[in-house]
Amino acid sequence: MMVVACQKCGTKNRVDPRMASEQLAKCGKCGAMLDLSNAETSVETKPLIVTDATFQHDVLDSKAGPVLLDCWAPWCGPCRLVGPIMEQLAAEANDRYRVAKLNVDENPRTAAKFQIQSIPTMLIFRNGQLVDRLVGAQPKPAIAARLLAHTR
Repeated sequence: MMVVACQKCGTKNRVDPRMASEQLAKCGKCGAMLDLSNAETSVETKPLIVTDATFQHDVLDSKAGPVLLDCWAPWCGPCRLVGPIMEQLAAEANDRYRVAKLNVDENPRTAAKFQIQSIPTMLIFRNGQLVDRLVGAQPKPAIAARLLAHTR
């Protein structure tokens, strides 16, 4: 996400760069066109939602260091236990890594490609390659240790 200040009213707007390249970005308050050349990238504090369509761009082509991809489903009890851990890790990332979530029910192509047979499964990618896999609900220190091992 980028943060763009409106030149007309001064309101700060969050803009998705992919959407901005396809559409004209407008201020949410006054409707004026936004000048994206003054954009500042904001630090991600929430897990990025990944789909089959965005997987290549958001995970494999990511330049944000390692990517921790949480493969989950809304009906999965252990997945709901891991969810808050993913939120915490995303808030603590400080651009060292990226946390993303993939709903396996809604995105079967990516789930099949990486042979997700049990959820939650957390995949760690670095430079477009799968470098680690954690299966099952894990405590935060275990997930963080595996992720941080790939930030160096």
